[in-house]
Amino acid sequence: MAVGAQAGDIFRMIIREGLKLSLTGLALGLVGALWLGQAGSSLLFGITATDPLTFTTVSLLLTAVATAACYFPARRAMKVEPIVALRQE
Repeated sequence: MAVGAQAGDIFRMIIREGLKLSLTGLALGLVGALWLGQAGSSLLFGITATDPLTFTTVSLLLTAVATAACYFPARRAMKVEPIVALRQE
């Protein structure tokens, strides 16, 4: 904000960066779960190792948690006065 960014720009940047990391982790986790799910399929009761409902539900829940984890720091960053941030640097 000290160099001309608007509060909304700061908010979108923090949300975008946080969600980019969490979605990358989610994609890698899904690939790993599909790969390792076949090895543990004998331990699963009532679902298959590639149950789409389970994968979708867990993915949506993790995305919602990651969004909330990014939202609150982004709101706090929007309220920081530029001069205070420059003094701390």
